[in-house]
Amino acid sequence: MSIAAGGGADACGYTEDQLAAMLAELTHDFASSLDVEETLQHAVDQIIRHLHAEAASIFLLDDARRALVCRKCAGPVDITGLRLQKNEGIVGESVRTGRVQIVRDVAEHASFAAGVDQGTGFVTRSILCAPLTVRGETIGALELMNKRSGDGLFAGADLHLATTVAAAAALAIHNARMAAALVEQERVRKELELAREIQLSLLPTGVEDGLPIRGINMPAREVSGDFYDYFRLPDGRVYFSIADVAGKGMNAALLMAKTTSLLRCLAKRIDDPGELLSRVNDEICETASLGMFVTIVAGFLDPRTRRIALANGGHLPPFQRAAAGRYIDLPPQMPPLGIVAGLVYPTDTLVLDGGCVYLFTDGLTESLDGEGHQLGLSGLRRLLDEVAGTPADLRLLALVTELEAAGRRFNDDITMLLIELDEPLLALRVQADPRELAQVRTTVQETAEAAGCGTKCAADIVMAVNEACMNIIQHGYKGDPAGTIDLEIRRDGDALEVWLRDRAPAVDPVDIKPRPLEELRPGGLGTFFIREAMDDCTYGNLGACDGNYVRMTKRIVQ
Repeated sequence: MSIAAGGGADACGYTEDQLAAMLAELTHDFASSLDVEETLQHAVDQIIRHLHAEAASIFLLDDARRALVCRKCAGPVDITGLRLQKNEGIVGESVRTGRVQIVRDVAEHASFAAGVDQGTGFVTRSILCAPLTVRGETIGALELMNKRSGDGLFAGADLHLATTVAAAAALAIHNARMAAALVEQERVRKELELAREIQLSLLPTGVEDGLPIRGINMPAREVSGDFYDYFRLPDGRVYFSIADVAGKGMNAALLMAKTTSLLRCLAKRIDDPGELLSRVNDEICETASLGMFVTIVAGFLDPRTRRIALANGGHLPPFQRAAAGRYIDLPPQMPPLGIVAGLVYPTDTLVLDGGCVYLFTDGLTESLDGEGHQLGLSGLRRLLDEVAGTPADLRLLALVTELEAAGRRFNDDITMLLIELDEPLLALRVQADPRELAQVRTTVQETAEAAGCGTKCAADIVMAVNEACMNIIQHGYKGDPAGTIDLEIRRDGDALEVWLRDRAPAVDPVDIKPRPLEELRPGGLGTFFIREAMDDCTYGNLGACDGNYVRMTKRIVQ
């Protein structure tokens, strides 16, 4: 339909200039907000006023594009939320054909959905329906009912105005949706950024000198579902864990934060990894979201006995690669954490025989080559054999480098832990008998000098070890020669680390401190001399059982 020439009025009572001004005003009003709901309300309010309709509504296709939903309406009856099938009624016909539909008398039109009038009491006489189309895509329809002027019926002269208004409304709705999508994208980006910050804050920040564990985490996306942790306990044991949280995004990051915090707290007072997982599992089962769980391996390494006690909750089996290249793995016996409460997780034991233990998540074994084949456990063993001669500090990076050089694709996070003990410079077990100390002094001096200590530095270490042993014999075992003392010396960077462990009754470390000089008496100088000779000295108990330890460090000085 064309508008009458010569500035005459159209069927809605507008001249061409008035129509142009009105359309400009409508377009401005439609675009006055980037909020979808506000835009829809602006559109329906302006349309019902300018097109002299008794009622108006805007229907939009749902996300599945199977139904039309009334998002906004104006008039005597509120039908917001009304759902019509995509091919139902005159609205559905307009959307399906992409053409304006005008029905002067609905009683004579087969497509009219009379059920709406029957349910609301509204009487529809005439309908004008224009599709909402943007860039060739129909997103819904504008429906006008019962013209308020003239005979109350829409005429062909109303088509042009309805089409133009619908086009402006469709563009405004599209722009508002785009703006909402950008806001949502930014929200998701910030959420992922925050989730990653949470995860990074919970990972070990660096390699503590002397710790026999190395770890690496490479997220496939912004946020990793994997995490690992390790730290030294006061008695010399090392706690470690590696886990994979089901799910992504903030929920997974929060579950990771809760799980690793629980583990870190409880590992300081629970010696058995099976009991540790059982306790954490019960807690997660109480609060985890439906469908979220954690696969995990957690355990303790005792460098003195070279034993690893660990428990596995639905995670990939750790690999123990012996010095001769033979592999031993421990398949999981229990489900992941967060599925079934009240489970008892068993504890397994490995002994490091000069080899190495690897723990990893499935992102590594599921990496794909150019033909889509997964690396698998056998492929991982081959790669571990290839990098076996690489120093521990570089081995995990060397492994990833080999994967990338082979052109493998990583569709999931890659996380690995490596546990490998350096051989101690000295490891002795002696009886708690003062007569044994002469040989101890000689052996400690030889070890210190072989490690690069000068005469005075070695003498300080010998004196500190002798005094510490005498304290254990006199105050720990009360002179009972049946007791034993375990002595171990390790290199810790540019320093030597000395450990003495006994099985005497536990003492309170707070009570082990040097007295003021004016209160010292013969035989009470041992603790004072130790602290003077060594750079650092700490005391503690050996877990829940009897036994104490002394840990001393001394920087190597020529």
